[in-house]
Amino acid sequence: MTRFILRRLFTALITLIISSFLVCMLIHLIPGDPVAMMMAQNSSPTPEQLAAMRHMLGLDLPLWQQYFHYVGRLLTGDMGRSIFGSEPVGKLLLERLPNTFALAFAGLAIAIGFGMPLGFFAAYKKGSWADSALMAFAVAGVSVPNFWLGLMLVLLFSMTLGWLPVAGEDWRSMILPAVTLGVTYMAIIARMTRSAMIEVFSEDFIRTARAKGLPESIVMFRHALRPAMISVVTIIGVVFGYLMGGAVVVENVFSWNGLGRLAIQAINYRDYPLIQGFILLFATIIVVMSVLLDIAYAWLDPRISVQ
Repeated sequence: MTRFILRRLFTALITLIISSFLVCMLIHLIPGDPVAMMMAQNSSPTPEQLAAMRHMLGLDLPLWQQYFHYVGRLLTGDMGRSIFGSEPVGKLLLERLPNTFALAFAGLAIAIGFGMPLGFFAAYKKGSWADSALMAFAVAGVSVPNFWLGLMLVLLFSMTLGWLPVAGEDWRSMILPAVTLGVTYMAIIARMTRSAMIEVFSEDFIRTARAKGLPESIVMFRHALRPAMISVVTIIGVVFGYLMGGAVVVENVFSWNGLGRLAIQAINYRDYPLIQGFILLFATIIVVMSVLLDIAYAWLDPRISVQ
């Protein structure tokens, strides 16, 4: 198991190095002169001002020097400064990160807390009207766009019933955006859980347990749950990454003060250092979640670490 974890950590390190290179090169892949576009937001810059900005961003250096300079700053915790406001990029990201994490974890809790029981129940009632109804709900949940669902929830629970606020930063303000994020992935987890449980129910060891006369609850939770969880854990890790990405849209619908709103502001103002920091932070989060997912996967199925 230790060797498996070390291999995954090494792979994660290589992935982060490649990500940092792509993020550093991002500014060179943008059509036109990014410095001119940045500075043209508020005024018409002179050639001297453009040259000074390129020097400040290190864009007047050879590409390999730019990359090593960028990595060197990252290792000291320096992600550069925002063009508009001149605040450190790392500070801006860390200020908003807790709000986005809270929203993503709330959405994940809703997705798991409702999706897995619904999937278990649908598998247990396979072929019944309840199974068909739940799977129809799952298809509808996957099909509905986040922004449309968010607007409908605001219209119903905020503007019509007045039960929940449209915006804010307290726990009541998190309910609607968390539900908006969670519903789609609740449907995905429900479908995956149902498929995994049905597959496990067809295994010989489940038939043997039932032949011994064990109660169905024992068969389901003691014998079938852990093997089925292997497939479900895989999708949960992927879902968290999508939740972080989906927060960009949902935060703007509900005016939630997280990384999503910050990213949209950075794009609107062409604040490339901030955009670079945002992409690198998300890449790091996804890589870390991938490592944790693989470790959990190996714990549930020790054959993975041996292979």
